[in-house]
Amino acid sequence: MLKYSSTESWSRSGISSVPRFETAVVPSLLAADYARFGECIDAVKAAGCSWVSVDVMDGHFVPNLSFGPDHVRMAKARGVTVDAHLMVGNPERVAPWFVKAGADIVTVHWEACRDGVFGLLREIRRLGAKAGVAIKPGTPAKDAAEIVGQADFVLVMTVEPGFGGAKFMPEMLSKVEFFRKAIDKAGVACRIGVDGGITIETAPRAAAAGADCLVAGSAVFGASDPTEAYKALTRSACGSGKRV
Repeated sequence: MLKYSSTESWSRSGISSVPRFETAVVPSLLAADYARFGECIDAVKAAGCSWVSVDVMDGHFVPNLSFGPDHVRMAKARGVTVDAHLMVGNPERVAPWFVKAGADIVTVHWEACRDGVFGLLREIRRLGAKAGVAIKPGTPAKDAAEIVGQADFVLVMTVEPGFGGAKFMPEMLSKVEFFRKAIDKAGVACRIGVDGGITIETAPRAAAAGADCLVAGSAVFGASDPTEAYKALTRSACGSGKRV
């Protein structure tokens, strides 16, 4: 089973910096059974998962509504690392709410704050969390290249954000390769994630391209047995033969 390196932690209680990370499958709670939120987290924890994603949507930046700070608190109560992925149009206002709620990582969208992204990343860190940047499929990697060395986490969207269960966009893997090369060249401690359409079939492709964080919702919580689904997805990512 793939897990965090013993020298690297992404919880707020023990953040350290190393330039290489082991591959992690990160279940997205957007696909969980909301009536059994805690049980869903416990199911993947039983498979070795220690990190989950809370997708926050405002109905404006993306055409859907979802979670708020209380969902971060609920997830933290189950003893997991939480990434609050903010798909909102006003991240500079919203990000502090999620740090205060306990998020270990707060990921904002480049498209929502490109003019002030570096100041926002600094503010997220000052408040006590890791700072990530996500980019939509329509944003060329070169347009956001300057985030390398500034962000702790780069998240490449492999679907259009807004709804779970969308089809994987393989053409986005060139962005993953771009950021992998840039991060390795710079020698900085920064994770690369992919989010959207991650399955048994697409996970090894994303890992081989250089992603070390695979956000998966329906492939985990849409399965009849999320514990076994998580294990199978992790084995699939491991089979890429790279960055594990």
